[in-house]
Amino acid sequence: MSQPVKIAIAGANGRMGQAVAKALEGRADAAVAARFERPGVEGGDLVPRDEALATTEAVIDFTLPEASVLLAEEAATKGGPALVIGSTGFSDEQLARIDAAATKIAIVRSGNYSLGVNMLMGLVRQAAAALPAEDWDIEVYEAHHKRKIDAPSGTALMLGEAAAEGRNVGLGQVADRGRDGVTGARKEGAIGFSVVRGGGIIGEHSVIFAGESESLTLSHSAIDRGLFARGAIAAAVWVRGKPPGLYDMQDVLGFSK
Repeated sequence: MSQPVKIAIAGANGRMGQAVAKALEGRADAAVAARFERPGVEGGDLVPRDEALATTEAVIDFTLPEASVLLAEEAATKGGPALVIGSTGFSDEQLARIDAAATKIAIVRSGNYSLGVNMLMGLVRQAAAALPAEDWDIEVYEAHHKRKIDAPSGTALMLGEAAAEGRNVGLGQVADRGRDGVTGARKEGAIGFSVVRGGGIIGEHSVIFAGESESLTLSHSAIDRGLFARGAIAAAVWVRGKPPGLYDMQDVLGFSK
């Protein structure tokens, strides 16, 4: 058996950072080699970011968009390690900076590291391709805890992208991300988004295909936050030794082939 992948956890004191650490306990293929937080946050077993980047093979990062971008740029400057990014809510400019970093190091970036969600994406893509836009409206529904700061969620946008791909259109052309007041009738071919924030909801996602006389709902429920941590660890194990490039969970699971 090869040596365990040496993993650094960014945002180690956060909810997902702690979930990743717990999910790594007892694994033979991966182990925590460093934990770090934003500059200025020290104490316990936290190390400076520079040290974490110098001593590990992959970093798992569920922090904030700008922090993830800066981490990617620093890792690219140093020639590694590989990154597994689970942050969401990036601007186009931030995504371009991550793309640039991925020309120098391997980066896995996904809005969701769940096996079930990635299976759902494939089903949504197939359904959107089979159900014509003139007869079937698409609505993406998502619900998360009250502490989530971006909306729609990264996963909801991934599902919207999958639906748009199924219909051979760009999501930006057809997305309807907000309704208020007298909005008029729904536009044919629009992909709508409905968002709920409240309590401790871990993650609920549904894609509704609504026809005049019937509807089809494809959905996924997250029961344990650890499922995202386990998926990110699988990505970190997979990405070790990969050439520079931008990958996603579809690549990790072999669905993109």
